[in-house]
Amino acid sequence: MNVEFVEHNGVLVAFVLADQIDASSAGSFRDNILGRIENGYKRIVLDLTKVDFIDSSGLGAIISALKRLGEDGDLAICGVNEPVMSLFRLTRMNRIFNIFNTQEEAVAALSTKSS
Repeated sequence: MNVEFVEHNGVLVAFVLADQIDASSAGSFRDNILGRIENGYKRIVLDLTKVDFIDSSGLGAIISALKRLGEDGDLAICGVNEPVMSLFRLTRMNRIFNIFNTQEEAVAALSTKSS
């Protein structure tokens, strides 16, 4: 899965360039994000602006990243469109994840937290 990574103020922004995170792409997506966490990134913003669909495999991959970060890290999500937000609400993941409208808001929120 194609993910573009950019660092802003000590926060790693992962911009998903695909329109879906599903069973065919969730494994590579998860490995890509977990690799960055293993390399020491503890504050990550997942930008889902281009993503129209996430299935249970994709949701599981995002949850894996959150779990791997543990209490020492933080994961925020931004750019969520209505179909994806519906999934988050249906699964109540909107209560688990910090979800922001824009990448700038998400980066600012994580930048203020100590690493």
